[in-house]
Amino acid sequence: MSVKTTPALPPTLRRVLRGNMCSGCGLCAGLDPAIALKRDDKGWWRPSPVGTPRPETDALLAETCPGARISPWEGGEPREISPIWGPYLRIATGHATDPEIRHTGSSGGALSALAVHLLATGEVDRVLHVAMDPDAPLLTHIVRSSGRGDVLRAAGSRYAPAAPLAEIRAELSEPGRILFIGKPCDAGAMRQLLRAEPELVDRIPYILSFFCGGTPSQRGTERLVRRMGLEPDDITSFRYRGDGWPGQSSAVDARGRTGALSYATSWGEELSKEVQFRCGLCSDSVGGAADIAAADAWYGDETGYPTFDEADGRSLLIARTARGEALLRAAESARAIETAPLPIGEIVKMQPYQAKRKHLNAARLAATYVMNSPRPDTRGLKLLDAARDAGLPALLKSFAGTARRIFRNRRAGR
Repeated sequence: MSVKTTPALPPTLRRVLRGNMCSGCGLCAGLDPAIALKRDDKGWWRPSPVGTPRPETDALLAETCPGARISPWEGGEPREISPIWGPYLRIATGHATDPEIRHTGSSGGALSALAVHLLATGEVDRVLHVAMDPDAPLLTHIVRSSGRGDVLRAAGSRYAPAAPLAEIRAELSEPGRILFIGKPCDAGAMRQLLRAEPELVDRIPYILSFFCGGTPSQRGTERLVRRMGLEPDDITSFRYRGDGWPGQSSAVDARGRTGALSYATSWGEELSKEVQFRCGLCSDSVGGAADIAAADAWYGDETGYPTFDEADGRSLLIARTARGEALLRAAESARAIETAPLPIGEIVKMQPYQAKRKHLNAARLAATYVMNSPRPDTRGLKLLDAARDAGLPALLKSFAGTARRIFRNRRAGR
């Protein structure tokens, strides 16, 4: 009599889940059909076995999964590496020259403008990214854009669980060159996949990313809608940001009622409190593995802290690779974007939160070590260099806070 065995995840994924280090990128499901994605109780995507994974899957995930290994920052002349902001060849502020792209995008529309430029020149055949699901507007799904209209419809941030790599093998089975746009963890996973399988480099010639504050839960989005005075089940359209800079979080329901909240309220008071545990320990939230990373080039008040006042969109742009720098130059020559040089020391005024996160990252990961909790391989990410400017009290406080969260997660069975 045969004995049925229960499908199990590969060891690498079991370790990642045990440490709450899954980012929900979907790469594991995209690589092996025996792995599916399911939402947990807060709506984050997590791997689940639906069959027996291939023997080679675990070794590939050990190299590529961003919960097991974060893509290292690579330097070498003429590229430099900042312990906070990652590798760079060129740093600038800029925006899309197309007024509609600039207004619709989350900041200056620079990434959308670069995507439209690559499609128009034929350098890529489609863009693989995420957008609002029209059939379930509070959810985020994978989209493929092949022209300006597609890119515009997908423009704007999505502060919710998204798994852009969940169909990557199927995507690569179709002909054509692909521009990939994703969160830093997604970009890092893609970069590590290209290292593991270099024959894919010509298929995915460009990786674009952005600075990330973390992935809020799906429950956070539902709470946001209720704060607007609307019900999640009635929503027919939803935006987290855009239509201005920073733009409002806005919703429309089936009866035509609308709701809106400022960026400071939607992100600062609601969504930022719903970020998953792994994001708080992220060692590369600035898109260090991308060819170009973008962010909001916020204006500061007299204290230097960003004001989030409505203004014409402005992006921070970091060209990290020779290919990224060449793309930036070509887009400028084609008048797709306008840029102005920016000294690296000015970034902290625009992105103080990101600087603080990197300063404290080594202390947070040290807590995982002391608590015997699995953590990703972070070699090559300059963590100790970044920690030197944090100050001992801040490091100790961050260490203790992370240890408490790990303890609480264990008591809750997470």
